[in-house]
Amino acid sequence: MRSLLVLVIAYLIGSIPFGYLIVRTKQGGDIRQSGSGGTGATNVSRRAGKVAGVLTLLLDVAKGAAAVLIAQNVSGSAWVKAAAAIAVIAGHIFPVWLGFRGGKGVATGVGVFLVLAPMALLCAGVVFVSIVFFTRYVSLGSIMAAALIPLLVWLQNVFIEPFADLRPLLAAAVVGALLIIFAHRGNIQRLARGTESQI
Repeated sequence: MRSLLVLVIAYLIGSIPFGYLIVRTKQGGDIRQSGSGGTGATNVSRRAGKVAGVLTLLLDVAKGAAAVLIAQNVSGSAWVKAAAAIAVIAGHIFPVWLGFRGGKGVATGVGVFLVLAPMALLCAGVVFVSIVFFTRYVSLGSIMAAALIPLLVWLQNVFIEPFADLRPLLAAAVVGALLIIFAHRGNIQRLARGTESQI
């Protein structure tokens, strides 16, 4: 029962639509009706400015980290912690408050892996920055970084610091990456057509 409650809390934390609320408070309107249609920092920056975008980024990262830390403190189970990581990312992408239409889950995933596997996250961050620098596509950097997270988690386990149990962490990395890539399906189509927006 306690484990189920942790997962529900993680999902509800993930569902808090910070980008949506910031834009609605600052300008009015629905952020999902403009740009990429997401509630994340990149789309918020385009609509409401860099300060609003950075605030959205920090809050979305914080909710990912908070959900995992709550699970860690309430339950000693690595599987519950991994499930909470997936639940908070799913909550961001499919928020109950916005008819299950939210953001792409990238910043929330950053918060999750900042707690779970910081070295893997750092390497993914290098990949993200490099791709964005050379292509100017934030979406492509996000997709590639997410896709590499499971591999980077495994490499961290082998070469840097072994985890007590790799299986739940690897499961969270794989499912989290799949959720984030799924959320970018529209971006993938625009990238293929050459119509994706650059920074």
